Amino acid sequence: MTASRAGRSLENVEGLNRREFVARNMRYLSAILASPLLTACSDSGHSSKYEPETSRVSNLTNLGPLGDADANGCRLPSGFTCRAVARSSQPVLAGSDFKWHGAPDGGACFENGDGWIYVSNSEQIGDGGVSAICFNRAGEIIDAYPILENTNQNCAGGAMPYGTWLSCEEFYDFGRVFECDPTGRKPAIERPALGIFNHEATAYHEGSHTLYLTEDMSDGGFYRFTPSQMRADGYADLSAGTLEIAQVSNENAPGGVTWHPIDDPAGTSVRTRFQVADRTAFNGGEGIVCVGDLVSFTTKGDNRVWSYNVADQSIRIIYDRDSSANPILGGVDNIIADFAGTYLVAEDGDDMQIVILTAGGELFPLLQLLGQDASEITGPAFSPDGARLYFSSQLGVTGHAADGITYEVTGPFFTTTS
Repeated sequence: MTASRAGRSLENVEGLNRREFVARNMRYLSAILASPLLTACSDSGHSSKYEPETSRVSNLTNLGPLGDADANGCRLPSGFTCRAVARSSQPVLAGSDFKWHGAPDGGACFENGDGWIYVSNSEQIGDGGVSAICFNRAGEIIDAYPILENTNQNCAGGAMPYGTWLSCEEFYDFGRVFECDPTGRKPAIERPALGIFNHEATAYHEGSHTLYLTEDMSDGGFYRFTPSQMRADGYADLSAGTLEIAQVSNENAPGGVTWHPIDDPAGTSVRTRFQVADRTAFNGGEGIVCVGDLVSFTTKGDNRVWSYNVADQSIRIIYDRDSSANPILGGVDNIIADFAGTYLVAEDGDDMQIVILTAGGELFPLLQLLGQDASEITGPAFSPDGARLYFSSQLGVTGHAADGITYEVTGPFFTTTS
């Protein structure tokens, strides 16, 4: 396999101005497009979400208290089990030359024939990227491989409805977005139309075919991308479009959010988030997820979860630790949702939990890792059948990027009705 060469080390970047950095990295894109990636398992499907059968209902608010820690240091409700599926710096499969990446971060699951693929970012400078683990229908690991290499601080991202993964660089004002094939058959493609900034995560709204993006800065923006044209399959073409930044004039009110276009998404002369004066700063934008017309995202700097309604352009806070009657959720970070609109929020530090958050503001702990206080929980994602939840401890027990651990939890997340 020929590795893609898309990234630059921090020491090399600091000597460049923004225009030089962007220009040089555009040249790296041609190398990516010319580099064949590893041929992996069979073609992935067009869905990364858990699509339930009509008889299946969410059980997330009925799981009960957490039990004692298991051998992995994981506390779970009754009826759930946990196993480590990958460890940084070690082969995922015995006898393989491929070793799991360090500092595993954002992730997602994709359907893949008779099984599924879990993809995971690597939040390392110069040695970042994305790796994938391929499972068969029985949940056995049958392959593991890289799908993006040598990029910078790939933090979170988002799954596209047609079966690709957007991997975002949280890399100062130079962060890019790469569209990756979970199977590794097609090379990753840089998507500069989505802006050059300290990217965190993305979410796709299928009703309008717009993309929403967060920025992990204390004065970061909340962004919207509208494509110039559509793909042949009816989804957004990410190659060109309009990038906008949000201004909130009135919370909890229809029309309370105004979107302002950004003339230079690459930020070659003025940093992307500073190009519009009338913008609203969000304190450390983190994970983002779309359920119906609600686009919900977290801001770690103030421990809040926000919800933007695409239909009426309103925004409200659905969780604020400072004012919550049950403030068990802190260090809010990656966020996902089940089909019923119940959220799972991973903690960066704090109590090292994944916490269930309902649309009505109720909170329940789903799991907790003990003995890993120097780490953070990252990359939660359900398998397509809803029976398994994947996530990582980015820095593991030692607190070092080389010792991250990726887990699988199995249990009755969903039940069936008679």
